Amino acid sequence: MGGDLFERAVPLGALRETVERAASGSAGAVALVSGEPGIGKTTLIGAFLRELAARGEGGPRVLTGGCDDLLAPRGLGPLRDAMAGTGGPLEAALDGDAPATEIPAAAAREFAGPRLDVLVVEDVHWADDATLDVLSYLARRLASLRLVVVLTFRDEALDDAHPMRELLGVLASAPVRRVRLEPLSEAAVAELAAGTRWDAVALHALTGGNPFYVTEVLAAPGQEVPATVTDAVLARLRRLDRRCRTALEQLSVVPTRVGFPLAEALLGDLEVLDEAERRGVLEARAGGLAFRHELARRAIERGLPAVRRLTLNRAVLRALREQDPPDLARLVHHAVEAHDPEAVVRYAPEAGRQAARSGSRRQAIAHYEAALRHAHLLPGAERARLTEDYAWELYNTHRYPEAVRAGREAVALYEELDDPVALGEALVRLSRHVYMTGRTDQAEEAVDRAVRVLEPTGSASALAHASVYRGAMYALTERSEAALTVLRQARRLAVRAGRQDLVALCSNYLGMAGADVYGASRGIRLLRASLAQARACGHHEYTARGYTNLSELLYRYGRYDELDECVAEGLAFVRERGMPSHAYNLETHRCLSLMRRGRWAEAEEGLRALVEESRDPGMLYVYSVPPYARLLARRGDERAASLLAQAWERARRQRSLLGIAYAGIAYVEWAWLNGRPELAARVGAVVARRTERPGEAPLRGELLRYLRRAGLEARPFAGCPEEYAAGLRGDWQAAVAAWERIGDPYERALELAESGRAAGRQAVRELDRLGAVAAAGVVRARWGEVAPGGAVPAPRAAAGGANPAGLTARQAHVLALMAEGLTNAEIAERLVLSVRTVDHHVSAVLGKLGARTRREAADAARSRGYLTAAG
Repeated sequence: MGGDLFERAVPLGALRETVERAASGSAGAVALVSGEPGIGKTTLIGAFLRELAARGEGGPRVLTGGCDDLLAPRGLGPLRDAMAGTGGPLEAALDGDAPATEIPAAAAREFAGPRLDVLVVEDVHWADDATLDVLSYLARRLASLRLVVVLTFRDEALDDAHPMRELLGVLASAPVRRVRLEPLSEAAVAELAAGTRWDAVALHALTGGNPFYVTEVLAAPGQEVPATVTDAVLARLRRLDRRCRTALEQLSVVPTRVGFPLAEALLGDLEVLDEAERRGVLEARAGGLAFRHELARRAIERGLPAVRRLTLNRAVLRALREQDPPDLARLVHHAVEAHDPEAVVRYAPEAGRQAARSGSRRQAIAHYEAALRHAHLLPGAERARLTEDYAWELYNTHRYPEAVRAGREAVALYEELDDPVALGEALVRLSRHVYMTGRTDQAEEAVDRAVRVLEPTGSASALAHASVYRGAMYALTERSEAALTVLRQARRLAVRAGRQDLVALCSNYLGMAGADVYGASRGIRLLRASLAQARACGHHEYTARGYTNLSELLYRYGRYDELDECVAEGLAFVRERGMPSHAYNLETHRCLSLMRRGRWAEAEEGLRALVEESRDPGMLYVYSVPPYARLLARRGDERAASLLAQAWERARRQRSLLGIAYAGIAYVEWAWLNGRPELAARVGAVVARRTERPGEAPLRGELLRYLRRAGLEARPFAGCPEEYAAGLRGDWQAAVAAWERIGDPYERALELAESGRAAGRQAVRELDRLGAVAAAGVVRARWGEVAPGGAVPAPRAAAGGANPAGLTARQAHVLALMAEGLTNAEIAERLVLSVRTVDHHVSAVLGKLGARTRREAADAARSRGYLTAAG
């Protein structure tokens, strides 16, 4: 582009303004520079950095790094590049043996000083997990940092599952300046093409105004416009002398940037590249050489014959092996590209473990998978360990079925070795993977076998590990007294072995079991101690379990303010460390808290994302689906029935107290709303038997209150929470007051509805405001009230066959609103549904009534008595 920034004055001004605002204030900011490949992100950043450099010592400290398009990007690679030679706390943490847990905090200390820092990270769409975690950590703390973070990325590379989506979600609540680069206009292309043989209009049409493609076409020889970027780049390449072309081909197999030492090792004399630099093909940047654009490098690489590409990668591999310290991520990348299995199995396992230690879990998995493709070349013990490490990272990334398969393979491999300690440890981890798929019986079998294998070994550490997992199984499946005995013994073994991580895990499950047996205070106290212990010893996964289990108890005991604090802190922790399964659990409990406080739209949105958009959650299905289906049931949505039936069956198979309580109580509520007392009795009997301990009183109280609403016998018991006990003894005023204090408008309205016709009308209004269609219909039916438009959804409507046309409760309500003359959009707003969902309901109503228009449907319903008979 001739050194000019065509049509980029506004984006450059936005970056300049972001820095100036941060310099004049006390808080940091983020600038997101996005656009398609070749749009000029790197050129813009280059101009921005030159401006900052021109300010001299009076300007901010500028730190730059870039992400690489390797098989698995270097763990924390861009941060290592940016901080090289700074001598601060972040460089010390990155270069030392600091655990991954300390790196985000070191980054915060690095940028907490009085000076202004500008951190530029290019191509963040290729970033490793650990880098994204650190950037998220900094983004949450910009209010206290003197830091401007500038990130460039290709927006078309970000599908819904891309890991960077998590970072963008964090940035939604941060001070962010979005700078999206658009293609050049026809006028800019005309200015670039002035004095050439090219027609500017045709050139703009063919290139779409992409600056890189425009300049490559203009630089290509010949009379024809090249058909692709590759053609344009190769045409320019052919104009260079043979030695320069050969050198560029060698560099083209190295993604993104070639450090000067590596370039010299590959080429010897770098002057061979002079012509390429003069012609704008290659640039010298901080720390190395890079093609003017990654598109150019890829074009050259793709143009190489396969054998030539393999030979060039082998040359890079030889050169990298001579470097000290070795760059494992690059070694693995080029070993794979060079088709060198021996090199892959030599470097990939340790590269994976290095990535795992830094928190780059996707990258660890990629390295492990590369090695496992040639696992037959590894000794038996190393192959078994590699497979087990792979299974653990699959577990951490919410890929439970795959983790089970890899875990079983690791166990089979250890069975062939004479190493009972390693076998026992593998069985313990396998039990966790299996448990998370919801197969509790098989998980217990694995951990019981682990104890049998380990007892003769005398290994206190390994036996403590197995014992704590056995105790955890007991605690989670209501054998709380047995759990306390096993876990206390496990803690003694862990202390003897010096395993503070296992001491923390023991405290966790002692808290869960203690809550059941002794009540809230003891359980929560132990969970908080476990959380502090796990954080102190730097164990990410045990810390995450501390947050999730603590949130479960805080929700159970109605400590909602503490729950919100725990969930917010826990979500920040697990998201910054790439632990999606724990994030799923915490997000579920965030939605449960919203639901309890009457913020149904937010709760439903969050739960819908978990249930309908997330990867199969395994055993966590019985945590998220019941509250989601419960909300649907309250709104009269017919999908609730099948969801609850499935959740109930899965919960019974899994045998976890929480799953049975969440699914069972939700199913009993559905049965009440739909006039199914026999189902409420059958499900309620199971849940009642599982909630008899003192610490389970809140679960039992809620169950009994809904059983009473369903017309079944239920009385308060010793220790029953007052909000439920008052309703069970018929003291509606006390019950209303209790739910008023708690802040649950739904339960308050249901209790208010018990007190007579006048209060029932008020309750209906409150239920209508919430969108509780089904409950409002039950209350109207009880007091003979008529809904807007004359319709009262019948209690059994969602089960089908409640009226002659076979309308469901939701469809009956939609019909009533259609009769009022409301549009689909207005109905959607009234019922808190999407317009598309209302469209489906209206179509169903028209079909069931045999009507062609909305007016015909309303007339047919009135003539047949559907709108009045329901009252």
